[in-house]
Amino acid sequence: MTAPQPVRTHRSALATRPLWLVGLAATVAGAAVAALVAAVARAADVPLEVASSSDAAPEAIPVSGVAVLVVICGIVGLVMALGTNRWATRPARAFVVATTVLTAVSLVTPLIAENATTATRVVLELTHLVVAAIIIPPIAYRLAQRSPRP
Repeated sequence: MTAPQPVRTHRSALATRPLWLVGLAATVAGAAVAALVAAVARAADVPLEVASSSDAAPEAIPVSGVAVLVVICGIVGLVMALGTNRWATRPARAFVVATTVLTAVSLVTPLIAENATTATRVVLELTHLVVAAIIIPPIAYRLAQRSPRP
């Protein structure tokens, strides 16, 4: 008779990867999808143009510019995640609360964009939400794998 086999617990690949790697991968994925959303919007004849002031002429937002801004914001979010992982009692909760608030605040910028069409505003709002939905959950999941501090 054979001895019973130990129960193996399956851990997600996200749970075992370094936080910086999970954040970097999520950021790259978010930037790629944001660029795709912008490219599809352009193909659908959405102008994706905003002005720096009410007197200025609208300028096109380049697809690559959308991706670069996502990478910059994603890196800021990753630094926040690393900080909450180090200093917060419940890092996943702290990260989700902070990033949810920042996402809500970021939704104001397309609304106040100068000389932007309604279609441009909708695409920009959608892009903010899609990027947040791609970047925040994997980082929060990885942060949740750490035992809370007393």
